[in-house]
Amino acid sequence: MLEKMGRNLPCWCGSGKKYKNCHAAFDSRVREFREQGYEVPSRKLIKNGEQIQKIRESSRINMAVLDAVTREIGEGMPCSRINEIVNDVTYSMGGIPAPLHYEGYPYSVCTSVNEEVCHGFPDRDTVLRSGDIVNVDVSTILDGFYSDSSRMFLIGEVSEEKQKLVRVCRECVDRGLEQVRPWGFLGDMGQAVHDHALKNGMSVVSTIGGHGCGLEFHEDPYVSYVSRRGTGMLMVPGMIFTIEPMVNLGGPEVTVDAENGWEVRTRDGLPSAQWEIMVLVTEEGHEVLTW
Repeated sequence: MLEKMGRNLPCWCGSGKKYKNCHAAFDSRVREFREQGYEVPSRKLIKNGEQIQKIRESSRINMAVLDAVTREIGEGMPCSRINEIVNDVTYSMGGIPAPLHYEGYPYSVCTSVNEEVCHGFPDRDTVLRSGDIVNVDVSTILDGFYSDSSRMFLIGEVSEEKQKLVRVCRECVDRGLEQVRPWGFLGDMGQAVHDHALKNGMSVVSTIGGHGCGLEFHEDPYVSYVSRRGTGMLMVPGMIFTIEPMVNLGGPEVTVDAENGWEVRTRDGLPSAQWEIMVLVTEEGHEVLTW
């Protein structure tokens, strides 16, 4: 991303401003980090103002879908009904469910219940029962721009152990978000997440992480939640990525369903929780786009 360009040429970001008045100083600072051996983002990961606004519009649909699920979800509901809600709201607002047919995924949403870590199928046979915890993961395309977030739901009378798992997972996201600022590192966020889970006697899945998002469903960088402070990609204004740790009550090991190749479960059969937000790095700190 750091090839030099004429200072009076239009900036590479597409803002229409001259390079010297837009990203020249930014590139100089990024170059300094690269020369010190740090991982820096490519230019294609930096969103301009117009793109960010389009992603915000996609995000509004994504959150409206989750709000609709929140109003209706409950004991006795088959997860196929959640898929129907996602389709109804998304299409009525002009969007497209991003998961549908993505690399062969057959549904418009992921619903992961209890020991399911992620990518759970919202089928008719999976009916929510009292005591269940479920993650509903929604992703939306609007005019070619992507948004992504998930929420946890407690169904009926849930054990204190599961309640704590869901609460601690949300706290992990919040701890990580506190570390999102320009010219910091993704590892700052990852360590904050991991430390809080370990402090509470829980583990974080290390083989699945977050991702960049906005112009594509899954972009660089890969976002780990078992990383170390001062490592990982440099965070810079205009980057967008997800914070979505998968926190397990037991060990961090997972297995993938051998039949469908999608549903991920804890190896020890103990419950897992996940919250997901999408965050923009700004000049001052960060902006949460979806929750």
